[in-house]
Amino acid sequence: MEQHITRILDALPEKVIRNYRDCTITGLSYDSRHISTGYAYFALPGLHTDGHAFIDDAIQRGAACIIHEHELLQYHEQVMYVQVPNSRTAMSPAAAAFWGHPSRTLITIGVTGTEGKSTVTALIAELLNLAGYKAGFISTVAYKIGTETLPNPEHQTTPEATTIHEKLHAMLENNMEYAVLESSSHGLSKIMNRLGDVDFDAGLLTNIRHEHLEFHKTWENYRNDKANLFRALTASAKSKGTGNKTRTITPFGVVCKDDPSSTYVAQCTSSPVYTYSVKTTADCYATNCKTDSAGSTFVITLDGTSYPARIHLPGAFNIENALGALLLVQRLTGDDPERLISLLPQLTPITGRMTRIDMGQPFEVIVDYAHTPSSFEAIFPSLREQTKTRLICVFGSGGERDTLKRPEQGAIAAKYCDYVILSDEDPRGEDPMTLLMDIAKGCTGKTKDKDLFLIPDRAQGIRKALELAVPGSTVALLGKGHENTIIYNDRVIPWNEIEEAKQALIELGYTKGRT
Repeated sequence: MEQHITRILDALPEKVIRNYRDCTITGLSYDSRHISTGYAYFALPGLHTDGHAFIDDAIQRGAACIIHEHELLQYHEQVMYVQVPNSRTAMSPAAAAFWGHPSRTLITIGVTGTEGKSTVTALIAELLNLAGYKAGFISTVAYKIGTETLPNPEHQTTPEATTIHEKLHAMLENNMEYAVLESSSHGLSKIMNRLGDVDFDAGLLTNIRHEHLEFHKTWENYRNDKANLFRALTASAKSKGTGNKTRTITPFGVVCKDDPSSTYVAQCTSSPVYTYSVKTTADCYATNCKTDSAGSTFVITLDGTSYPARIHLPGAFNIENALGALLLVQRLTGDDPERLISLLPQLTPITGRMTRIDMGQPFEVIVDYAHTPSSFEAIFPSLREQTKTRLICVFGSGGERDTLKRPEQGAIAAKYCDYVILSDEDPRGEDPMTLLMDIAKGCTGKTKDKDLFLIPDRAQGIRKALELAVPGSTVALLGKGHENTIIYNDRVIPWNEIEEAKQALIELGYTKGRT
């Protein structure tokens, strides 16, 4: 992909240009290590490092244009400099322009919320594909821009704008009709502006719980940033698609009626907003819910008509996720509800969400991404109910993140579990043991080294949990899910929770499927 420099400059309303050059830009990056000849480099201020310190490195690697905030000590004659008030917020309109505004062609769906947004993002895309449409997606867990679904290598729910628009462009190149974007509060924040130039056609809110106050400072700010997805939904109809697949779209929102913030968020748009629920009547709601180890059976009532339904997604909370996906897809496509509901049994769980590990052991081992007090409250009651003997959990908490949730996590785990093992999640710049002690403060009724263990080494924590398991136990490995690294202050180590659990079970003598 190449664009004349004017395409990018025209996207930046406030700028001071030095050393203007009539040039072609071959790529965009905010990481100097990824710069190649002809790239534009965005110097972003950061929490630990400032991108302005790497400008010379970017130039040495071939940067043709530097987009920056601060006055610089030196300006090289052969390089163009564009000074902007905020290089991070400038990256969004520049990226959208460079990649040709792909979201103006794709029918683009945003999914936000504290819990469930990765699952709902994947379910919407999967249901669209099952129904005969071509849909791509970007989520915390994975992304699909062509025929394959690939793991997301980053610990970032919503990537930076450069990545978002590049992947949306790739979806168009692969003849996708729909794009589903997991939209985090960081991504929707005006400060970060990762999604500020995405043309959304539909938005879905799962719920708003306690999370990320280290960034948003207050719960009200957090909720306000989530609502930016619905503020982005225009009330007027617009044309989307290409060729004979062009259609008129009238933007709309979907909210879970069971969440107290749903009314607030719905009021942030003048577009229609539809509701789903597992507790009360709504545009789409579930009754007669029965959950088993393989999924759930229930009755869906959509626009007043009832249909029997089945999903093979473990956990009662996935009924709610399936309802949200169904309602959005039905409203977006206008397809027959009964046909869409008949496709629900084909929906598949995503990696690291209630993933069961079976190596022939006489107890359950489950890997899940749950890492907030509200997700603990969602997952532990059903695990407690299905566990015949010991419920054992392993989890930690993210360093340099919301500290208020740590003792709350500990209190909820101690309430439901017989054994609590605290192990590293992503300590980042914090001391691992100090972080785990913050969680342990909430573990009322537990005794250290008896039914409460602080084992920073996560691999050892998992092994301890499996050693404590007896027939009929459930071992819940929480907080890492799909993530492929553990981040420390001085290193990043590769990690695969599912494979780590399998290996530990093999070491204990369970070898189902092994020769």
